[in-house]
Amino acid sequence: MSDLLRVEGLHVSFGLMAGRIDAVRGVSFRVPVGGTVALVGESGSGKSVTGQAIMGILPRAARIDGGKILFDDPKVSAPGSDGSAPVDIAALSPRSPEMRALRGDRISIIFQEPMTSLSPVHTVGDQVGEALRLHRDVTRTEATEITRDMLRLVGFPDPQRALTTYPFELSGGLRQRAMIAMALICRPSLLVADEPTTALDVTIQAQILKLIRDLQSELGMAVLMITHDLGVVANVAEEVVVMYRGRVVESGPRGAIFDAPRHPYLKALMGAVPRFDMGPGERLRPLREVPHRSSSRLWARDATERDGQPVDGRRPLLTVAGLTKTFGLRKSGWFAQSEQRITAVDDVSFTIRRGECLGLVGESGCGKSTVSKAIMRAITPDSGRIVFNDRGEERDVLALEGAQLDAYRRKVQYIFQDPFSALNPRMTVADILGEPFAIHGIGDKAWRREMIAELMQVVGLEPKHLQRYPHSFSGGQRQRIGIARALALKPDLLICDEPVSALDVSIQAQILNLLRDLQQELGLTYLFISHNLAVVDYLADRIAVMCKGELVELAPREMLFRDPRHPYTRALLQAVPAPDPNRRLDLGALLSERVSDPAHWPAPFGHDGRGKTPPQLIDLGRGHFVRATHVPQPVEATP
Repeated sequence: MSDLLRVEGLHVSFGLMAGRIDAVRGVSFRVPVGGTVALVGESGSGKSVTGQAIMGILPRAARIDGGKILFDDPKVSAPGSDGSAPVDIAALSPRSPEMRALRGDRISIIFQEPMTSLSPVHTVGDQVGEALRLHRDVTRTEATEITRDMLRLVGFPDPQRALTTYPFELSGGLRQRAMIAMALICRPSLLVADEPTTALDVTIQAQILKLIRDLQSELGMAVLMITHDLGVVANVAEEVVVMYRGRVVESGPRGAIFDAPRHPYLKALMGAVPRFDMGPGERLRPLREVPHRSSSRLWARDATERDGQPVDGRRPLLTVAGLTKTFGLRKSGWFAQSEQRITAVDDVSFTIRRGECLGLVGESGCGKSTVSKAIMRAITPDSGRIVFNDRGEERDVLALEGAQLDAYRRKVQYIFQDPFSALNPRMTVADILGEPFAIHGIGDKAWRREMIAELMQVVGLEPKHLQRYPHSFSGGQRQRIGIARALALKPDLLICDEPVSALDVSIQAQILNLLRDLQQELGLTYLFISHNLAVVDYLADRIAVMCKGELVELAPREMLFRDPRHPYTRALLQAVPAPDPNRRLDLGALLSERVSDPAHWPAPFGHDGRGKTPPQLIDLGRGHFVRATHVPQPVEATP
């Protein structure tokens, strides 16, 4: 098989005010015609810079100091070549006509975050069709027709409507499909996929991976997959290139890389991935352990006592009963208005015991975050009750107002998914961590300074960095700052909303280990929201599974994985990609069952009116509940 792309001794550096940074140091690899190569490494390893160099879209501060990027497209002679020799992209000016002809036509890229990569003021149809109009001699009518066909090809349910839809009107999965359509509209020979499934649900991730694989086969396209997810690599790659600090430290066929890893970095990377088969008490092994201060006069507390008052551990800390929330979708015209109600949460009930971690899992749009916002009183549900056990005194959360609501919010804190957008870029870390004390009028300046320094040490950061701004920290460090801010008021309950979904596996391991340690040391209670069951398995004591606004299964962690009863739970388990090429996902089976649609669930789980009794939560014993019309039969658990 001939090589479509050969990178030979590539060097890329950044000229900054602080000095020169060598981001890529002598990288070499190849991408065969029609093949799939995975470029693996954590943030800062140089993999995305390598992809940008191939596309000719390096930032202004970056420059290629040496090496070659040889592109040899067998379908058409590359611009600037004589038809027999490959073109050296590294020698082309990024703004040259030759590079412009290649970029978007013969070589395309899918970016990591579709919402920031798509223009919010242009329709999906205009953005997808733009590359076609630039590189092909087509009329606007022909471009619209080809764009509609491409949107249909990537799985848009209504391609005609999608043409006039704006990106903010689409779900995360559909936005990523729009990015794929934009990249493939000219049917390129090479697709550079830069973290195309990061932060996507495992079921949506499976859809995107299958879509790329199917389109690759249909278009005869090669794929360079840039990722830190070894589970994705094991499922899609034929060859693997591992990068660390700008260098290639190991490369080879997928089987050899996973069966016999040799470099210590690759072995460490594999040890940082959460797995379902982890033993009792086994910890994730991040590449770099970040020690935190475990004993402190400010934080040492007995888990059975708060503020000197004994706590009844037998009563739930939080009780959610019959929670329902709908939202209105208003459709406006020139002379009339109509409103459609969408049910986001439908009769959800669960309890959280003091000191435990309840995992709440499900794909985007299932209602997880709506439930958490209702608990925080950020939104008001249509019906239901939320009861908080405040050291023996039960408080109706939905009835709290004024000072009582402020006092409740001190005891329930939130860790957000994206630490960068959750931290004010104009405030120093000292100001960010001191803000909760200022808002609630706690302590004097000296006490606050001492407490802020203590918070930094509790989450494994240096107090000497308190005067720095969020942008000067890495993603993992910013998430630690978010955790420290949530801990500032010594809460009883922490709501963790996808706190590690966008982090590298090694940084993810650091944060998960930190959350586990803090729970044990400080007696914290967690509501841990995630779409990844492997991550939840590492932290949770019990797991609640949501789909389409309903709680479909609730069980202790071991029981849920040993005996999952609901088809949607089984699908979530099957959709988690394992870092093992011998346990690859059956993407076709995952998508053919349409497990996210209650209308396609078999009896006794279905919602299609086949039974007179609507599905409801049934107690199977030992804390295991499943939504069904009658007790379902056990099935063999997913390995």
